[in-house]
Amino acid sequence: MVRIIGFKQREKEDGTPFFILELQGGVEMSLSKETGQFYATAKKAYVTSTFDEKTCKALIGSEMQGNIVKKEVEPYTYVVKETGEELVLTHRWVFVPENEQAKQDESINQLMADTSVFSQNGASQLAQQAI
Repeated sequence: MVRIIGFKQREKEDGTPFFILELQGGVEMSLSKETGQFYATAKKAYVTSTFDEKTCKALIGSEMQGNIVKKEVEPYTYVVKETGEELVLTHRWVFVPENEQAKQDESINQLMADTSVFSQNGASQLAQQAI
């Protein structure tokens, strides 16, 4: 479950404005690499919308079924506002609706359940047929 916590206005390439919704997942506990102490955090993601500003304001506080997950992407530069530190990241946090997550999980489970697609002796059967 995620909650809409805000919105921002952006512009298309042609200058037309549109709004993105800011989503936040539930509270999670993470272990600090620096101090070894746990701290509370929440994943955030943004999704584009077709809503106007008034609708976006009204949606704040609404909850949606789904999760915020880590997605690997091409490396990009990110500047930490508080410190000015420049980081190169290879992931983004994205929203996945509950029904889409269930489809992905089902596909993975089907693949893992069908062991015939995997080699049983360390050599691919297709490779054996080619010999």
